[in-house]
Amino acid sequence: MKKLLILPLLLLAKLSFAQADTSLVKFINPASVSTPRGYSHAAIVDLGNCKMLIISGQVALDNKGNLVGKDDFGKQAEQVFQNIKSIVEATGGKMDNVVKLGFFVRDVSQLQALRAVRDKFINVKNPPASTLVQVSKLFRDDILLEVEATAVIPKNR
Repeated sequence: MKKLLILPLLLLAKLSFAQADTSLVKFINPASVSTPRGYSHAAIVDLGNCKMLIISGQVALDNKGNLVGKDDFGKQAEQVFQNIKSIVEATGGKMDNVVKLGFFVRDVSQLQALRAVRDKFINVKNPPASTLVQVSKLFRDDILLEVEATAVIPKNR
């Protein structure tokens, strides 16, 4: 008899915990970047005294969805980092809060140009962790790079 009473209570507790978990993550699409189709630009994960911001891969599209810097790697990189900065700031953070960058580039020979742009946006004395991968293609032929980012942002006290 005790087992029959405990089972529904355990199920109820599990359901309550699962519902509470969904409040730990919030998906956002700031107006400062283009409107995505089928995904969110970022997920904010509540970590208690700080929040983790996971940013989807950003490409060189302005807030109206227009490509910036056709055939110009440096200009595309600049727009990509502007987009990342915009998303970080929209959630109350700053670029110093970025802890990880993931780069997907079509031409690794552009690494110096990428570093020159990146270094305008990040803390070069304490740079974030980083991964760079050369890829043969991105989702559009005119897109030369895509960058994803993760930030850890302290909560205001």
